[in-house]
Amino acid sequence: MAAIVERIEINRRPEDVFAYLDDLSRHGEWQEQIVSTRVDTDGPTGVGTRATDKRRLPGGARNITYEITEHDPPRSISFRGVNGPVRPVGKVTVEPLDGGARSKVTLDFDLKGQGLGVLFAPLARANARKEIPKSHRRLKEILERES
Repeated sequence: MAAIVERIEINRRPEDVFAYLDDLSRHGEWQEQIVSTRVDTDGPTGVGTRATDKRRLPGGARNITYEITEHDPPRSISFRGVNGPVRPVGKVTVEPLDGGARSKVTLDFDLKGQGLGVLFAPLARANARKEIPKSHRRLKEILERES
């Protein structure tokens, strides 16, 4: 899948990291492009959970709805976009380091064009390549500050 693979080590237990990532309503705290998030399904995050992020993107703000396709706490979560001409697909893996005292977070991510979106996907990927490392640094700062 991977057009983009980004890793970061965080000085927090995998269970803590995963719990934070699993709270979809908090993604805007560490992803600067998110203006707002609405969780569209009831109950805890799991396979089939849907959420809509309003994101600042080149060309203006857009609503991006995605669905959780795999959910294996505290190890991994996968998602795929369900609307729009350019749709995200990805997997986040949280691995224990130092006997579980620290974590390595890996994002395996791509943007798939649908219809005319095929023309825009390479530009969207280039933007994501710049934004994802910044988001990961903010994620690390927030989680290490909260510990």
